[in-house]
Amino acid sequence: MQTTQNILTNLLKLSVCAVLTLGATCLAQDKKADPTGKWTWTVPGRNGGPDRTNTVTLKLDGEKVTGKVTSPTRDGTRDTDIEEGKLKGDEVSFTVTSDFNGNKMSRKYSGTVTADSIKGKIEFERNGEPQKRDWEAKKVTDKK
Repeated sequence: MQTTQNILTNLLKLSVCAVLTLGATCLAQDKKADPTGKWTWTVPGRNGGPDRTNTVTLKLDGEKVTGKVTSPTRDGTRDTDIEEGKLKGDEVSFTVTSDFNGNKMSRKYSGTVTADSIKGKIEFERNGEPQKRDWEAKKVTDKK
């Protein structure tokens, strides 16, 4: 009788552990990446000038991502709304279209979101040729 009780106790413990593990795995899979917040990245300055820091502020609503990119200019900064922002799994993408003296330039950003970075590619056209650059933004955390 004691052996049967030990077997049943062990089976019960194993079952409880299996259920808890399965539940934790399901919760982890349901948790989506969240790009909401402020992110910064640096690009080299033109002709050896100082590096320029850009900022994007993103907000997630379902799978739709909205926000603004803030870029340095000669006279300060410029805010540009993002377009076509979306999140699928941990992949975020959006487009930024800038207007320079009547010339429009679009840049498509895509990347994998983690808790503290977005790492991916920027696609754009220069002199009629498609270009790709690596892109990595770091999440800005509030310093208290």
